[in-house]
Amino acid sequence: MRALVQVGLKATVLDPQGQTIQAALGRMGFTGIAELRQGKVFEIRWAPGVERAEAERQVERAAREVLTNPVMEEFTIRWE
Repeated sequence: MRALVQVGLKATVLDPQGQTIQAALGRMGFTGIAELRQGKVFEIRWAPGVERAEAERQVERAAREVLTNPVMEEFTIRWE
């Protein structure tokens, strides 16, 4: 069982790194990009035998308390 926690800046927070990357891509000939925002992904793999409900509880807590800055960032979790 694997969880992917995607963390990114809230829409209301400026993303200068994303803007810099977008500008660089434009200079390289990548056209049509309306907006680019950078983020990070955490891949969490669970040991065999860990129940899904417990894994969900733990990953939700880790995302809220450790992996994100709730003032500036938001997250989504995808299970595989």
